[in-house]
Amino acid sequence: MKVIDMHCDTISELFYRREEGKDYSLLKNDCHIDLERMKKGDYYLQNFALFTELSSHERPFEYCMKLVDLFYTEMEQQKELIGVVTSYDDIERNRKEGKMSAMLTIEEGGVCQGELAFLRDFYRLGVRMMTLTWNYKNELAHPNRIWEENGVGFFEPDTEHGLTEKGIEFLKEMEDLGIIVDVSHLSDAGIEDVFRYTNKPFVASHSNARTVTSCPRNLTDDMIRRLSERGGVMGLNYCAAFLYDWKKGEHEISRVRDMISHIRHIKQVGGIQCIGLGSDFDGIGGDLELKSPEDLPMLEAAMKKAGFSDSEIEAVFYKNVLRVYKEILQ
Repeated sequence: MKVIDMHCDTISELFYRREEGKDYSLLKNDCHIDLERMKKGDYYLQNFALFTELSSHERPFEYCMKLVDLFYTEMEQQKELIGVVTSYDDIERNRKEGKMSAMLTIEEGGVCQGELAFLRDFYRLGVRMMTLTWNYKNELAHPNRIWEENGVGFFEPDTEHGLTEKGIEFLKEMEDLGIIVDVSHLSDAGIEDVFRYTNKPFVASHSNARTVTSCPRNLTDDMIRRLSERGGVMGLNYCAAFLYDWKKGEHEISRVRDMISHIRHIKQVGGIQCIGLGSDFDGIGGDLELKSPEDLPMLEAAMKKAGFSDSEIEAVFYKNVLRVYKEILQ
């Protein structure tokens, strides 16, 4: 089964490890994702996010540019296996040539430092999707509230603080350019603003259903329904904290059976057409039943056992996301 995954943090993970003096390659490594395992998993396209934690970098634009450099260095070295895409035609060309596709995305709109010129520069460098926030307020928007007590992180919805005026400017520029708006990590009020100030489909690249698991990083039923009506897609996140309501001190394990619960619920609320995959590989911890791209047949088999048709499984694994890319990536 072909696979499109809307989110992984592998480029940032490779960068971290190289900073520690370790010689890691995208071709083969012990991260969640490498190209050899993607090939075994029949991957069609992988979104590679440039993740930047604002609290750790005084010059986030400069740091993100280093991640861009690492991405293209790896892509050049492995060009026989995978090709960078900036349009739907690029995806089709790679498919015909027997190559996998790589799409460059940004996780943390704060790397633009509020400068539309920087956004346009990232577009010129191939970025085709961006989250407006990560877990910190920035020039564009607010995330849902997060705090820590005794080493344990807590989230709660923020229905008051959404996009800034600058954030609304960015939304309009992203739609004009053809950068897909990604609302994962955005506050509830911010997601409402995206519905209000955009016209095209958008995505939640790595978010699940809040009715099933109460974490505010997941989407409410109303958000799911309206996202589907807009023609957007949400990517199933494999992180245990987004799959079930675990208790403090409980061992975290990401199970396929919990993924099935979310897929069932999202289908009931928004229809099968709004569900995709957004693993969050190399950005999540804990024990994983799906440990790498080559394990995706486990999810396919579980969906079949749960009564999903072949066409529904294809829709979730790649066709729904491909539809959005075909519409927006001209």
